[in-house]
Amino acid sequence: MAECTQKDKNLEFCTCTYTSCPRRGACCECLQYHLKSRQLPGCCFPPEAEKTYDRSFEAFAKAHKL
Repeated sequence: MAECTQKDKNLEFCTCTYTSCPRRGACCECLQYHLKSRQLPGCCFPPEAEKTYDRSFEAFAKAHKL
């Protein structure tokens, strides 16, 4: 896959605390990766829920009280 041309800009607002992730800042790669695993990226979660690294749909619903 080609290098993301928006990566530096994306990193300015990326809220993911998993800083060693190779997809951090490459939003389209991150989203594809997580959806393939039936998850959502960390940026979809409030800060306290994101820190658990549980990216499941169930964790998303619980964090947003859905």
